[in-house]
Amino acid sequence: MKIANEYAQSIDIQKNTEYAVKGITKICKKIGPRKPGSPEEHRAQQWMERDMKNYCGKTEIEEFTLHRQGFMGFIPFTVVCGVASVFVNWFASPIAAVVLCVLAFIPLIFEFLMYKQFDDFLFPKQTSHNMVATRSPKGEVKKRFVMIGHSDSQFEWTLNYLIGGLTAKLCVEIPAVVGLIIQTVYAVVCLIVGKGSAAMSIDKIKWFFILFFVVSCIFIPFELAFLFFQSWTKSVPGASDNLSGCYTGLATIKALDEAGIEFENTEVVMICSGSEEAGLRGAKAYAKAHEQELKDIPTAVIALDTFRDLEDMAIYDRDLSGTVQHDWGVKHLLKNAAANCGFDLKFESVYIGGSDAAAFTQRKIPASTLAAMNPDPPRYYHTRLDTPELLRPECISAGIEIMCEAICMYDKEGLPTKN
Repeated sequence: MKIANEYAQSIDIQKNTEYAVKGITKICKKIGPRKPGSPEEHRAQQWMERDMKNYCGKTEIEEFTLHRQGFMGFIPFTVVCGVASVFVNWFASPIAAVVLCVLAFIPLIFEFLMYKQFDDFLFPKQTSHNMVATRSPKGEVKKRFVMIGHSDSQFEWTLNYLIGGLTAKLCVEIPAVVGLIIQTVYAVVCLIVGKGSAAMSIDKIKWFFILFFVVSCIFIPFELAFLFFQSWTKSVPGASDNLSGCYTGLATIKALDEAGIEFENTEVVMICSGSEEAGLRGAKAYAKAHEQELKDIPTAVIALDTFRDLEDMAIYDRDLSGTVQHDWGVKHLLKNAAANCGFDLKFESVYIGGSDAAAFTQRKIPASTLAAMNPDPPRYYHTRLDTPELLRPECISAGIEIMCEAICMYDKEGLPTKN
């Protein structure tokens, strides 16, 4: 039985789904793509803030700085280092080749896999924003429930658009990384054996290294294709990713307010973050600026990201390319709330990439992510195809229903605990 039914006889999910779809469509049509740290991103947040003034006692837009191209700007550097290492190793020095391979991997690991602000200082600075809407309880704030969805949209992933996400992953992205690994092993082996030594002149050994060189060369086209991985100027509509997440949270607050649900001691916060697509920069800025207040009272954070593929809706257990694990209690709060709404959701992992929840988990603030996207990924992901026409309202409805239930459960029972 839904706990939300104890708070109100009826929460109008359908009405608020229509509100969400209308809001997403309006932003896509009137404002358009919203690259990280852009005036369009800010304008969309201002529109959302105006809506939330009707349902929240406090709204504000907080400013922070970022270097949006830092997150993916390493790609040309990594490709050049990887390709150059093959020929430097063959014609010159294995030591230099190993150095090039190490240099290729460093930004790939720290920026793309771990979302560290590693090379940001090398790129121009921009100003981005977080929109924060707070619905206060009737009494003293003793618990806090935070929802966060990002309002920016990604620069177009050209390969996803041209050949599809799964094809791009299997035929370009994975082979490119495998090629870089092979080239690194090739350089290290040459360094250990001693290129040019007596051992290298033995015919069997010699042919082994010739084969190694040829195989390394075979992977070069895949690495060069990575130079066209994304556009550096054109961003996408971002209707599903992630205006759907923003409006799932906004519609949840609106639905609770219209149903007359007022909590005694639970504060509900909705953050429309900026620059998530530039490496979770908005969530990181908010978590850093508000860390102490988020820890002063019990707080649960739910990232809402891409409500489109209902059959793939899941709760994310691990994040940041699997390097961080989300809070047990928050994950099971979501699972129990979903079950009360008739959904049996699985725990999944963000194997490559990250969600806004990771910024909070890294600072030991309980968090998890609710999302509904085919992990292949689908062809609309980060491409011009992510338009309002592609929305699936039933998925947004499910998100609103689950979040209303989760908030009411959290107010009544807090986070689940392990037995």
